[in-house]
Amino acid sequence: MKIENIIKTEVELPISRKAIVNLLYTENWIMEKINLELKTYDISIQQFNVLRILKGQKGKPANLSTIQERMVSKMSNTTRLVDKLIHKGYVKRDTCPSNRRKVEITITQEGKTFIDNISPIMTTFEDQLTSNLSKEDLTHLNELLNKLRDIN
Repeated sequence: MKIENIIKTEVELPISRKAIVNLLYTENWIMEKINLELKTYDISIQQFNVLRILKGQKGKPANLSTIQERMVSKMSNTTRLVDKLIHKGYVKRDTCPSNRRKVEITITQEGKTFIDNISPIMTTFEDQLTSNLSKEDLTHLNELLNKLRDIN
């Protein structure tokens, strides 16, 4: 369905505005779908992202700023996300022995098991979300999105 029909406008949008509105609408649509899928597992997309980041550390601890800079959504309150994951038993926070002001965050075994179980499910879900696009379409879309961000 065309974006003009979705937002119910009869006015022809300038092509750049049309692209931006389409991107924003599509981002919200995707986030809604992913959050609904993850809700089944009692985790938000941001918490899932933090677990993926920590699993990618391969056992090495990360600090809050490392997690924040790797987050897809920079708007997230990383401290609050980590606190919720600690409460669920998926991550732990320790004080660095050599620098007491530094806080180290690591994924627990329970967190690894959770992410190992949910990741394949989410991969299948992501494949379903993008099933209307061919591999070439997806490659081209990624190239265009990368190109769009290369403005500055």
